[in-house]
Formats: sequence, C-alpha cells, structure tokens
Amino acid sequence: MQRYFLQSPFDEDGNAIITGDDAKHIARVMRMTVDDDVIAVTNGEAFVSQITELLPDGIVIRRKGEPLQSNEMPVKVTVACGLPKGDKLDLIVQKGTELGMAGIFPFQAERSIVKWDDKKGDKKVERLRKIAKEAAEQCHRTVIPEVRNPFSVKQLIAESENFDVLLVADEEDAKSGEPHKISDRLKSVLPGQTVLAVFGPEGGLSRTEAETLRSAGFLPIALGPRILRTETAPLYLLSAMSYEFE
Repeated sequence: MQRYFLQSPFDEDGNAIITGDDAKHIARVMRMTVDDDVIAVTNGEAFVSQITELLPDGIVIRRKGEPLQSNEMPVKVTVACGLPKGDKLDLIVQKGTELGMAGIFPFQAERSIVKWDDKKGDKKVERLRKIAKEAAEQCHRTVIPEVRNPFSVKQLIAESENFDVLLVADEEDAKSGEPHKISDRLKSVLPGQTVLAVFGPEGGLSRTEAETLRSAGFLPIALGPRILRTETAPLYLLSAMSYEFE
C-alpha cells in the first residue's frame, strides 16, 4: 500500500487533503480512484486512509481506524558527515533513512574537497530532503529524517549540546592497540536517547578535528579492523545500532 506524508494533519472529522506531487502520483501514476486506500502519515503516526474525493488540486482522504504500529528505531541516531565528493551524500541519506537514521548534518571538514556556496548548497539540501522523503515512504517510516544545511565544526559542536550521546568515528582509534568497539560504547546507550555520530570525509578527520571533538565530549569509536569508505561508515554504525536495539 502506498505511503504518503501529509503536509497538513487530519481535521476533527478525520479528513485530510494530499496535494502537490503526491496528489499527482496518486492520480496519474498509481491511477487510484475513490474508495482506494493509502497510508497517510502525520505527526509521527501512520493511518490507513480511504480516498473519498478527487479534486483538481488534491486528493481528499478519510482516516480509518487506529494508528499503525510504528517501526522507528528506539534510539534516535543523527549522522554528521564531512562533505564528500560526488553523489555519496545522496547514498548516505537514502540508505541511512532505510536503516532508521533520524537526521543528517553535513559539515565542512578540513579534508572536504568539495565546497558548497549558499546557492548550490540550498539546491543540494532540497534534493537530499526529497531523497529522504521518498526513502521514508518506500521503507514505511513514520518520520522523515531531518536534513540540515552544512555546518562548520564549531557549529556542529554547539549543536551537539542537544544530544544525549556523542560519538566520533576515529581511524586512529581503530589502529590503536585497544580500540573502542561499538559494542562496548552501545552498552551505555539507552532506548529513547538521542545519539550524534560524526564521520569524516574522504581522508577522514584531521587530528585537530578529532581532538577538538574529543575535548567537546565526543567518544571515539572504531568501526572494525578495515578502513571503510566515507559513505560506508555511517551505514555500518546504523546497522550495528539496529542490531543492538531492534
């Protein structure tokens, strides 16, 4: 059954209107009609809903029954990625959404090759938000991951004050004689907590960045004995979190 995120919640009578590209998708691509059912998501809840009217500018639906069971990860994991090259961020957003990611914070790292100006950055963020929405619909999420505009490391540290657990993937920690394994770090993470995990771009974090993050309270984690690509590392952690808590 097709899933759509509502721009406006259901009214007191249980009715809502699906507009924009989603309405076109229902009418023109799926060719649905009155009495067909869709899943409508609003305020973190999903409802089976029946199409009651096809309007020129939208699809009217009516909620049926109680909310469906949520399948969100018990721990809210936000990923902070040093800006990578090419379309790697697209992949991280899409697959991270499927794996339960709560949000993504791109940041300008010392070793980030690409630079986003304001105009270019706004377009890229809008694209990433669309990817997150489509992936959330495909994998039946009830929340679309938050996609933020790129931060500086200083801004990232300031934002970290809103999280319960702070982690940083540190290549040098993985090479040390006693690396901090994910399994050990997750023993202190509780359901309901928020986690911010930082990953470097190609080439990893600089030692200055790694030490700055550690001084700000980020705990180093090792992602196994092999060196992972920048687009693989966040998915590795999300998979480990899913295994641990789901």
